[in-house]
Amino acid sequence: RLMPELPRFDDEDLKSYGDEEEELALSPPAALMSILATQELLLENILECIPVGEFAVIQPLSDEFCLVLGYLLTWKLTLAFFKAASSQLRVLYSQYLRRTKSLNKLLYHLFRLMPENPVFSGPASEVPNKDTKTFFTEELRLGVK
Repeated sequence: RLMPELPRFDDEDLKSYGDEEEELALSPPAALMSILATQELLLENILECIPVGEFAVIQPLSDEFCLVLGYLLTWKLTLAFFKAASSQLRVLYSQYLRRTKSLNKLLYHLFRLMPENPVFSGPASEVPNKDTKTFFTEELRLGVK
């Protein structure tokens, strides 16, 4: 709930960024970027032997699973932050992500984490049907207990 409120503070400071010759960049919240940088290093260590195009098998509830989940949830917060920002701020934030290569790293990680066949293994998929249900066609329900 807090992430959509944060760009408002950068929006107030946007007027102080004048027209300079250097291409400007503005970091999303430093705490978020610090966590993201740490998680990128950890994920690189986990996925370093897996080339892009092949996929890693991460066992549920393992340490690796928790690290990957934390990384993806951090990106979800980052995207919520971007969505709430004005178009001028998005440009500055995207320049920062381009300089740190965070978006490139995200894509490399996603292409190594994405399963070859994302078949949905819920109760509905046990019934033989022509329409195979995948994670892209079904709504995922997460219940935290």
